[in-house]
Amino acid sequence: MSGGVDSSVTAAILLEYGYEVVGVTFRMFPWFNTKHLEDAKKVAEILNINHIVLDFCDVFEKEVINYFVNEYARGRTPNPCVVCNKKIKFGLALTHALKLGFDYLATGHYAKVIYDENLKRFLIKKASSRKDQSYCLYTLDQQQLAHAIFPLSDFEKPQIREKAKDIGLPIHDKPDSQDVCFIQGDYCDFIKKRIGPFEFGNFLDENGNVLGTHKGIFGYTVGQRKGLKIFSDKRLYVNSINAKENTIILGNSKKIKNLVASNLNFIPFDKLESPMRVSARTRYNCQESAATIIPITDNKEFKVNVSFDSEIKFAAPGQSVVFYDNDNVLIGGGTIE
Repeated sequence: MSGGVDSSVTAAILLEYGYEVVGVTFRMFPWFNTKHLEDAKKVAEILNINHIVLDFCDVFEKEVINYFVNEYARGRTPNPCVVCNKKIKFGLALTHALKLGFDYLATGHYAKVIYDENLKRFLIKKASSRKDQSYCLYTLDQQQLAHAIFPLSDFEKPQIREKAKDIGLPIHDKPDSQDVCFIQGDYCDFIKKRIGPFEFGNFLDENGNVLGTHKGIFGYTVGQRKGLKIFSDKRLYVNSINAKENTIILGNSKKIKNLVASNLNFIPFDKLESPMRVSARTRYNCQESAATIIPITDNKEFKVNVSFDSEIKFAAPGQSVVFYDNDNVLIGGGTIE
């Protein structure tokens, strides 16, 4: 229970379904906003359920924050929510819950878990809601899915707020959390505190000509247009980042038809054995595009080539590419190389 409306109503719905419910709040970094903890405790009191707090600061620092900082240092764009779901919520927290004798871990994600009798596997489907969050859950394995419940899959966000109001929860109109939960203020300042001042470098065009000076590669991401502060008679975008050379390549809006993904996880099956038609999404809030995923082996590491039917805009290295079939079943995904 984060203290937000989604997790609060999740607890209420589970009570209606007849589950025995205990609320848990994870303390994941020392500067955690205690107001959220107070909100969670208040909701637990209203729902008349027990509430506990688990301190995961050390593991969160190691698994999520260090990953976040190191990816930016490599000129890549991290996806900390995906890592947190795998390592913390459905990793450390689920393990802890099972040891305490609980059967399931429920969250306020807008997604759906089903069991396929033919495949004998748990699957993730998109939520009926426009707020579908299945994109962030592609790393979960069969053991984790067997103990996962997502009660909000058939609700729209306004319905959840209305339900919270009807129950009498004071957080019914609490704003949604935004961006990265552990960042307070500018994320560049956050990174500076951990790895030191940024090293200035050159903006280059696609021919290697110097266009200006950037303030450190950590402040930019592939596809970025705003904030470049480069005078040009045409729109410029960040096309690529070279961490070793400390340079950023600018150009026209870059479009691609192919990308390679690694660190793969598939849900309906263990490994992709042959080409497969999918709908692919390269960012959480972007439209899906028809594509074929093709298994490849690169230095003994299994990867896939994602071949899109039509060109798509930008695919930032470090972000996730996620695959769906025609029935809105989450096939899996990986990290964009």
